[in-house]
This record gives sequence, structure tokens and C-alpha cells, in this order.
Amino acid sequence: MGLTVRRASVAAAGVAGGGYGCGVVAEPLVDPLAAFSEPTRAWFSSAFSEPTPPQVEGWPAIAAGDHTLVCAPTGTGKTLAAFLWAIDRLMAQGQAASDSGTRVLYVSPLRALAVDVEKNLRAPLHGIQLAAERLGTTVHVPTVGVRTGDTSADERRRLVRHPPNILITTPESLFLMLTSQARQTLTGVQHVIVDEIHAVAASKRGAHLMVSLERLEELCERSPQRIALSATQRPLEEIARFLGGLDADPGGSPVPRPVTVVDSRARKELDVEVVVPVADMASLGETVEQPAPAGAAAEPLRRSIWPAIHPRLLELVQSHRSTLIFANARRLAERLAARLNELHLEAEDRAAEQPKPGGPGNGGPVHMGESIEDLLRAPPPVALGDEQAGTGAAEGFELVKAH
Repeated sequence: MGLTVRRASVAAAGVAGGGYGCGVVAEPLVDPLAAFSEPTRAWFSSAFSEPTPPQVEGWPAIAAGDHTLVCAPTGTGKTLAAFLWAIDRLMAQGQAASDSGTRVLYVSPLRALAVDVEKNLRAPLHGIQLAAERLGTTVHVPTVGVRTGDTSADERRRLVRHPPNILITTPESLFLMLTSQARQTLTGVQHVIVDEIHAVAASKRGAHLMVSLERLEELCERSPQRIALSATQRPLEEIARFLGGLDADPGGSPVPRPVTVVDSRARKELDVEVVVPVADMASLGETVEQPAPAGAAAEPLRRSIWPAIHPRLLELVQSHRSTLIFANARRLAERLAARLNELHLEAEDRAAEQPKPGGPGNGGPVHMGESIEDLLRAPPPVALGDEQAGTGAAEGFELVKAH
């Protein structure tokens, strides 16, 4: 099979390596943003200090039209690596892109992830539009649509009448589209992005998704580029073969499609600390003597560990640039996010009430601390460009978010 492996390096961009029975590919050091349009380069340079390893290694392959598998840790911008080239092409093509229907198909195994990606796409789309205006140029802002099992019938009909340039969906919804009149909206798809591919690769659901991608292959005017993302996929060669699929060969056996593997895994350095937030774990579960409110049923109150955990979690969140907190359920993640945001606001209110040297009345403003975007996630963790693409925060900023 035509399998090319690129190993991303934090120190050196554009250097590729082997190790999977493949030839070593060496590339010159070049500006990874050189192929993008000027507005996209301007936005990216203003939003981020530099491209991450999966972006440096992934963009050349994606720009060349290769089927590409990106393996990178969470938080390294791999989703933005997959999207940015397609976004750049759509925005640069103007009205031609506007009239062409769906060009980018993003497939997520999780409905919650699909919704998050739709929200996170707003940052690059709006940012590039503003950059173009500052440069005195005009770009087309791609339309974005979401079709999952939660999408209403009216919205599904609207998506058929007015296909979005970027469609975010799930494997099951893609199958339903391909077996209905909605399939005609997919004939112009040029890029297919499969996120969290490891979540489906070894299951019947994954086989079903690959059948759908082959049906899409036959439907489209030209063969769509396939891009897959994951932080935990193993082994890379098998996942790459799974992603690429096979081309029919009338004269013999089917031929595997070439896939470029961008391997930017780094050796993990773990700093493990076991923290006990209460002085006496044995006291947990004890009944607390506390009078019940008037008219309330008398029920025993028991000590909980959570009031001690919340301040410690907030301390950790505020002392780091990015924090991932894994919870066992979405409901728990939402409760944690709400409580940590409450504690954060309470602390800011207390700080605002206390005069400080150089503060109000002393010739200067109160310093409220830097805004930190941290994610509170239930597994598996996801985000566009991971933490990267969330810059340019909107109104109603929260310190902690549940996903």
C-alpha cells in the first residue's frame, strides 16, 4: 500500500521519518502557512504564536490532496489542521464556493462532538472574514449545517433545499442521507473529515461508515479527500488502510488507496499527584447535625467530599493555561462546570470589593486576572483545534465549560 509516515517534531518542522517499513521522507523547512491565502495567514498569526506539530506536518499532505491520517495528542490543534485548508479554499473561491453546495463533510461518532465543532468553527470563519476586511479584500463566509439524530424534520428539509458548504453529521445520519433524496446535496463534496476514528474503527459501526464513504465515492463528481483524526489510534498502518479503503482493479485484486500518516505523538511525561482534599476521609458519610428549614421534610444530611474538591479544582484550573477534567457522566461535568464558575465569580467579586495599591481610588484599575479558557469534559475529549481554535472569546465567557 502507498503509506507515507511523517513524524512531526516540535523542534523541526517538515522533517519526516519512517519506522513502519516505509521510506524516510525528508522535506525542506518551509513556512507551513505559505500555501494559505493572505487573510487566513493574517488571522492565524494574530490568533496563535505558531503552528503546532500536527499542523506543520499535516497541512502539506492535506494541501496536496492526499488522504491523510493525523495522530496527535489532545490539545495540539489537529482538528484545526484538518479544517483550515478546506476553509481557506472555500473562503478564497468566493461566489463559486457559495453556489456549489456541500464541499466539506465532517463525520463525528458523537452527536455532542458534532455540536461542539459547529460552535468552534465560528472562530476561524469570523476571524478570517475580519482579517480580509482589514486587508481590503472580500471573502466568502462558508455556511455551516448540522445534521444528527437530534435535527428536526423542518431543519433536515431546509438542509436539502439549501445545502451548507460545511456539513457536520454522524455516521448514521450520513447513511440516511445517502439512501434518500438528500444524497444529491453531497455530489460536490471534496473533503471528508472523520474525527475520533479509533472510536469506530474496530466495530460494525466503523465498517458501516466505510461502506457509506464508498457510496459517497461513487456519488461524488470527483473522489473526495479523506482526513481522519485521533489521539489514541493504534496501529497506525491498520487505521490508515481502514481510512483509505480500496480502489477496484478490473484486472486483479482491489488496490489500497495511498494514505499519508502524520504521526506527531510525543513521549509522555507524567507528573502524578494523589491529592486528599479532606483532613479525615473517615468522616465522609457521617450525619451532619443541621436543623431542617421550616416546613421541609426532616432528612439526614451527610458529609460530602465535593465541597472540598471544588476549591482545589478551581485552584488547579487557575494555575494552568489549559485543564482537562474527566467526569463519568455529562450531568456531573455540567454540575462541576457550574460550581467552579460560581466560585470563580465569587472570588472576582471579593477581589473587586477590596481596594488594591494602584486600584480605584489609588490611581489605577483593579487587576482581575487573565481570562483563561479551560475545558471541563466528559470523555472522550474533543474540540476544534482542541484548545487552539477557541481563542477570540465571545461574550458570556466562562472560566470552565462542560462538553
